[in-house]
Amino acid sequence: MNSLKNISFLLIASMALLLASCGGQKNLAKDKELAYTGLDNALLWKIEGTGMTVPSYLYGTIHIINDKDYFLPTGTLSAMDEASDIVFEIDMSDMSDMSNVMGLMSAAVMKDGKSLKDLVTQEEYDMISDHFNKMGLPLFLFEKMKPMFLTVFASSDFDPQGLQNGSLKSYEMEFMEIAEQSGKTVAGLETIEYQMSIFDSIPYEDQAKMLVETIKTSDMGSDQFKQMVEVYKSQDIDAMVTMIGEDEQGLGDFEDVMLNNRNENWIPIMKEMMGFKTVFFAVGAGHLAGPKGVIHLLRKEGYTLTPVKSQKI
Repeated sequence: MNSLKNISFLLIASMALLLASCGGQKNLAKDKELAYTGLDNALLWKIEGTGMTVPSYLYGTIHIINDKDYFLPTGTLSAMDEASDIVFEIDMSDMSDMSNVMGLMSAAVMKDGKSLKDLVTQEEYDMISDHFNKMGLPLFLFEKMKPMFLTVFASSDFDPQGLQNGSLKSYEMEFMEIAEQSGKTVAGLETIEYQMSIFDSIPYEDQAKMLVETIKTSDMGSDQFKQMVEVYKSQDIDAMVTMIGEDEQGLGDFEDVMLNNRNENWIPIMKEMMGFKTVFFAVGAGHLAGPKGVIHLLRKEGYTLTPVKSQKI
């Protein structure tokens, strides 16, 4: 049961990482209604204003990180303690329902019986197979999975057993454990089904190209994920957006459906949740910055967002 939950979360995490890392937000200097200015280095932001009787909080996560790199800025735990609700991109409590877990794993499989061999050259397939074999993950077990879900596993540092042996941590799973222990209400800004449906709009051929480029980059020792972790540890969320925008593997043609539209969809949901109770929102840090990021979109709605600047703990 726990193994299935971990596998399913890795699928969700790979999906979330890719949703937050494709494309990149352009035109950082101007917005018609409110000029965008660079943000302070902070992962935790306090939300106030527009009739709110109590503040809420917004935290930028990285969905999977090595245990040695995991940290919480001071103020994070007190903000969570203050909140009555912990809200993620999806409702993490759904992962306790095995029917949801099995449905997620089923939805990760390509339609029409397609396999990776149908999408790449033999040379590319051999390269991918060699890469996964070195990781102890025989490719035949995954070759019918949508290529974008394989991309996170292609990291040279990825440990398939990491969530079980503790070498990998998930901010969402850590926060979920805190929420359960303290009796917090848990909710999501969107459903698993919605996130899964996004990938149906991206041709498998494009997904396969991204996988191939990720492995080429990883094998050259310049793994983008490593760089992203270092930027994340500096809490420089503007730099994360810049880095994402410069990513040659990004799927700019799908930027709106994968990132911008989702940010916009979240704003009315967040507004409804906030106001008379304190809510702690935890979403991927790639969603926070930029003129189409959650922070700027909330400011356009009249909210005041203040960085909770602190040291790491």
